[in-house]
Parts: sequence; structure tokens; C-alpha cells
Amino acid sequence: MSTVILSSLVIMSLALCLAFVRLYRGPSLPDRVVALELFSSVIVGIIGVVAIATDVPSLLDVAIVMALMAFMAAIGFARFLERGGPRDD
Repeated sequence: MSTVILSSLVIMSLALCLAFVRLYRGPSLPDRVVALELFSSVIVGIIGVVAIATDVPSLLDVAIVMALMAFMAAIGFARFLERGGPRDD
């Protein structure tokens, strides 16, 4: 494995750990959702790098599906907040 691929995987793994810490300790719900969005973006990046390293192009399809799912989750959360957020009815 080349040095560039290895170093990018190490940096993205560190970013994944830091995003998980923010996801766990986030003081509010929007902070946790942004951390979850970052978490999924880093996962997509890791899948892309692994696809390049292993020369398996079908992994890019997996990365695209992951990115679309994360985007739809962000849209759903934005609509949730737009309608007033959680209620204590």
C-alpha cells in the first residue's frame, strides 16, 4: 500500500474518532446531528480510498449509496427542526 493511501486512512480514522467523541459528548441535538453527518462523510471517504487501494470499483457504488443516505438523513433532520423539534405533548 502506498504512503499516500496509508496516511489518508490514518488521518480519516483520526477524524472518525474525533467525530465519534463529538457525537457522544455533543451538548445539543444539532451538534450530534452535525457530528453524525461528519461521521458518515468520513466513512464515505474511507470507502473511496479503500476502493482506490484495492482496485474494486463496486465499492464506489457503496460509497455513493452511503452519501445519499446521509444526505436524506440531513434533509429529514432539517424538516424535523423546521416543524418545531421534539414536543412534550
